[in-house]
Amino acid sequence: MTTEEAEAPAEAAGTKDTEGAKEAKSSDEAENASDAKSGKGVDRRGLAACGVLLAACAGLVLYGVLDTEEKPERHVPTASVTYEVDGEGSADLTYQARSEAGTAVAVRKVSLPWKKTVRVPLGKPPIVTITLGEKGGRVSCQLAVRGKHVQTATAFGKFGRATCQGELPAPEASESPVSAQGEQ
Repeated sequence: MTTEEAEAPAEAAGTKDTEGAKEAKSSDEAENASDAKSGKGVDRRGLAACGVLLAACAGLVLYGVLDTEEKPERHVPTASVTYEVDGEGSADLTYQARSEAGTAVAVRKVSLPWKKTVRVPLGKPPIVTITLGEKGGRVSCQLAVRGKHVQTATAFGKFGRATCQGELPAPEASESPVSAQGEQ
């Protein structure tokens, strides 16, 4: 065997090796492409899991928002208070009414005479304030707690003001809502 003959089969074998390497390389690329496709499946599963978590969170939020179960109403002991404003024309009034927070009710340009009986929480001061307008005049307020007269005040002149205020006892700790309602 000559050196040329020996080299020829080696070259042919080298060519085959190169072709085998090329085939192996192309099969690796095909494998990587299928891995990439299966990788998309992993991404989809992750997206699906995120979607399920988002739906669960949204459901919990909606449950909290749409939970319309009525809360039991807390009964606050109150006393009957009568506010009375005598005079002519109109005036702006502010008075304490039934509100656990003790907020006042404001009404504007009320026609006089005016009278209102409301429930005021125990421990909150019953109060009525009169404010006259630019026309002025003369008006008086009267305050009665549980039917008993407590105070009278008079406002007169332009933008005159008067306030009638009383005191209510603080609710007793042992007082039950049923007995406090009976007193109303």
